[in-house]
Amino acid sequence: MSEEIVWQGKFITAKVNGRWEYVSRARGIRAAVILAVEDGHVILVEQFRVPLGRNCIELPAGLIGDGDDAEEEDLIAAARELEEETGYRAGRLESFGEFWSSPGMVTESYSLIRAYDLEKVSEGGGTESENITVHRVALDRLEVFIAERRAKGDAIDGKLLMLMGPKLLG
Repeated sequence: MSEEIVWQGKFITAKVNGRWEYVSRARGIRAAVILAVEDGHVILVEQFRVPLGRNCIELPAGLIGDGDDAEEEDLIAAARELEEETGYRAGRLESFGEFWSSPGMVTESYSLIRAYDLEKVSEGGGTESENITVHRVALDRLEVFIAERRAKGDAIDGKLLMLMGPKLLG
């Protein structure tokens, strides 16, 4: 089977390979997803997601190499995105490796980066084109926070399941 591009935009490409239809990011760009947990709290972001038509509660994240530096390293991108979106600067970052978002439909992968030794240096909120709200949520209250946000109609990113793992498995 051979991959065929059906449609390509500025940011995504729709492809067909045999009976499979899927999408990928243009230029093979990946993302950095940041797990920032400290003092029993996790830093989350809330932003409107056009494909969902509503706000989504997520871990901070951003594209790697999407700006001037196409060869940007994962940890550099994660540091930049964490500070840009949340206003927190990490004293240390650690990569947990590459993961895939929805492998039956999307080729997109992301590097999961753990942020340590957080320092609040600004309000965050993202770039001029973003409208991000930052949430610092106690881990022992995360389930309640998610239920409250769901009741308001917010979407919840599936990556938050990693924070609820022990509860889900217990």
